[in-house]
Amino acid sequence: MFLTTDDGNIGDNVTQALEEGWRTWTGFGLALAIAVGVALAVMVVVSVALSLIGRRGRWAAELHARTRWPFRATLLVIALLIASIALPVGQSLRDGVHHSLGIVLIASAAWFLTRLFLFFVDSGTKRYQRHGVDSFSSRKVRTQLQIIRRLVVAVIVIFAVGAILMTFESVRAVGASVLASAGVASIVAGLAAQSILGNLFAGVQLAFSEAIRVGDVVVVQGEYGKIREITLSYVVLEVWDQRTLVLPCTYFTTTPFENWTKLGRALIGTVYFDLDWRVDVDALRGEVDRLLSTTDLWDGVGSGVVVTDASAGMLQVRVMVSAVDADKLWSLRCLVREQLASWVRREHPDALPLQRVRMDEPTGGPRDSVDAMSARALAGAGAALPARSFV
Repeated sequence: MFLTTDDGNIGDNVTQALEEGWRTWTGFGLALAIAVGVALAVMVVVSVALSLIGRRGRWAAELHARTRWPFRATLLVIALLIASIALPVGQSLRDGVHHSLGIVLIASAAWFLTRLFLFFVDSGTKRYQRHGVDSFSSRKVRTQLQIIRRLVVAVIVIFAVGAILMTFESVRAVGASVLASAGVASIVAGLAAQSILGNLFAGVQLAFSEAIRVGDVVVVQGEYGKIREITLSYVVLEVWDQRTLVLPCTYFTTTPFENWTKLGRALIGTVYFDLDWRVDVDALRGEVDRLLSTTDLWDGVGSGVVVTDASAGMLQVRVMVSAVDADKLWSLRCLVREQLASWVRREHPDALPLQRVRMDEPTGGPRDSVDAMSARALAGAGAALPARSFV
């Protein structure tokens, strides 16, 4: 009441004078020192705490290494933003400083959140890599974590960029006008980004439908290889000859392909031999059993030797073997093929594939030649063996 007897604005003037009084460079320096000091104290406390915990658990040291710099940058920007309130400059310049520090704060906070999220995702991935070596569940979880990792990082970046843009008045005005015409904008954006969105949804679908997983062995476009990476837009396939095949995610949702390890990694392979009718199949079975017992490539699940065809003067023998994964199965098939070929040449040369040819000289007319050839074909111990006749 005393301050407003002569002039009603005296109280406001005194308050404004007091506010301006502490907005000096000395006051700003004091506020800056206090804010930065508090931020440094928090940094030291958190660092010491994580270091002490890291002596018992390795995760704390990894967390400190991952988030140290983004955490420090975020605290420092917050301290500067608080101290800038006492900046002894004009209101427009102070607002500009606040705006700039706000943009830096959004960027540093997004950086910190990204590093923190990646720490938890990578920790889970490493845990599944240590336990259950390349098992079905570990490959499934690693694939899903890989997709979630990229998806969340993309969402954080998009939200950070959007928050930064919304700090500008002009952008907020444009945003309001875009929202007013959201129907047309959504149609145009949908048509323009149809392929991008299709790949994005296909990548998420692959991660959770388990059609393919990281580490699966597949046959795509006639190429045999292993899935090395699944992103939100493409799949990286490492071909058996060390080439890399990059395919869009939509390929695996719209095109048939072979997945050899969909239900497990154990595989069955075959090796075919064309041998003479005089082959000793029982002896061949014994050699296959002996060969498989001497190699670590065979998983002990299954093996067998059967005759699958008898045509063109030869027997087709199929040797079936099994292995824990596609790489070992390929090596086992090559080993069986090489060793059995050597065994046939060395131990049973009569079983080598032969092309029998019988030469007959005609003694009369065409009818006599046919009769003589038929008579000789029925005579002798080898009459039961298939042969091709030439006159």
